[in-house]
Amino acid sequence: MAYEYTVSSVPALISHIHTVAADFTNKRLAEKGLVSSHGHILYLLAKNGRMTMGDIAAAVNRDKSTITALIRKLKNAGLIREDISAEDSRTKYISLTESGASYRDLTSAISRDLLTVCYRGFSDEEKQALLRLLKKMSANIEDVCRVSRETPL
Repeated sequence: MAYEYTVSSVPALISHIHTVAADFTNKRLAEKGLVSSHGHILYLLAKNGRMTMGDIAAAVNRDKSTITALIRKLKNAGLIREDISAEDSRTKYISLTESGASYRDLTSAISRDLLTVCYRGFSDEEKQALLRLLKKMSANIEDVCRVSRETPL
């Protein structure tokens, strides 16, 4: 029997959706030896050109040490390169290699397929309402987290 989600278990439902979406992505990326976080990084770099480690960490909601390990694997696979900023030698820019750019079609296809599955049976109005409500929920949580970081114990 499937778990019955209620209004009070919405965060658990969101977590469940995150898990099954990652499973969906991981199955598609497994044949390339990658996981969903790698796919997300490749997708972001394809979309944005180059990014700093901090920008990538913020975009995938992971700490810098986790991003460092993910980036290392992608670099060792020859999919990305690191370039030191001319303005600040402490800043590294990450970008796709030619080999990494070849993953653009794969990550785009996975993203399209996941969205097709997620939005099956949704009207455009329902999609927009869902986006609006989830952004509102996210902002509420982020506000509390921001305040707790700024408030000394």
